[in-house]
Amino acid sequence: MRILFLILFVASQLTLSAQGKRITRAEYIATYKDDAIETMKRTGIPASITMAQGILESGDGNSDLARKANNHFGIKCHSDWTGPTYTMDDDAKDECFRKYRKVIESYKDHADFLTGRNRYAFLFDLKTTDYKGWAKGLKKAGYATNPKYPELLIGIIERSELHQFDDPKAQKKSSNNDKVATKETPKRSTSSDQYRSNTGAHKVVNSKNNIKYIIAKSNDDLEEIADEFNMGLWQITKYNDLSDNHSPELGDIIYLQPKRGKGQIEFHSVSTGETMYQISQMYGVKLKKLYKRNRVNEGYQPKVGEKIYLKGKRPR
Repeated sequence: MRILFLILFVASQLTLSAQGKRITRAEYIATYKDDAIETMKRTGIPASITMAQGILESGDGNSDLARKANNHFGIKCHSDWTGPTYTMDDDAKDECFRKYRKVIESYKDHADFLTGRNRYAFLFDLKTTDYKGWAKGLKKAGYATNPKYPELLIGIIERSELHQFDDPKAQKKSSNNDKVATKETPKRSTSSDQYRSNTGAHKVVNSKNNIKYIIAKSNDDLEEIADEFNMGLWQITKYNDLSDNHSPELGDIIYLQPKRGKGQIEFHSVSTGETMYQISQMYGVKLKKLYKRNRVNEGYQPKVGEKIYLKGKRPR
């Protein structure tokens, strides 16, 4: 009996070792605060809100979903998700959650989730320092069903003083006065440009619709491009309306951020050989939105001289 107990004890210790020790809240903040600050600068989502949601949804990075799927925000698959998945019981049995290769992909997807859905649009009229307004607004927009969700976020922010990161000079302040860094967990270095190439193979530029993109070179591969910019393959394919096995051609526009719902000019006059997809890439407008604005079915191809509307809708 004692031998059996010893075997079980050793097995349990090996399991804990394999899973890794639990990280503290201070360690979590020190590890991911720079990602939250860069996200704020790029999107306008307060760093304190991003951090508080990550802390709450992932249990300081210790939940099974965070450890096994790198999903720190509890984002479920939804119908538009084409990336890897992780199944676990939540509100119902065997629910589908998004799975990421790296934690940074979870942070980027969380930002894209908020910026890409109309029901959250009113939040971006708030200042980045208004974390209380953001917390209450997320509940109002239906982000969470828990009636105390705003209070939970605000409590985390104020106890851990996360609102210090919402200051426009937060990155400089936090590097000079880092209250949460530990010797055991060194701070992660995050580039000031979240879309800087690791290899220098591609130059990042902005389109007319203020979206970062690169120009494809000969023999480019989508997965290699994703790795070059610390992104997931699913992000590259989703942002560009492509399949995983697509091979880009020389001169193709490859977006590193989601395209917009509308363009900056009223319409585009179609030239010979132009497709709806090419127009979508040319102006940084989502392909599905382009079909919808022009009252045509998916797969429709325009005629030479036809006006393709980029904002507003085609007149009936």
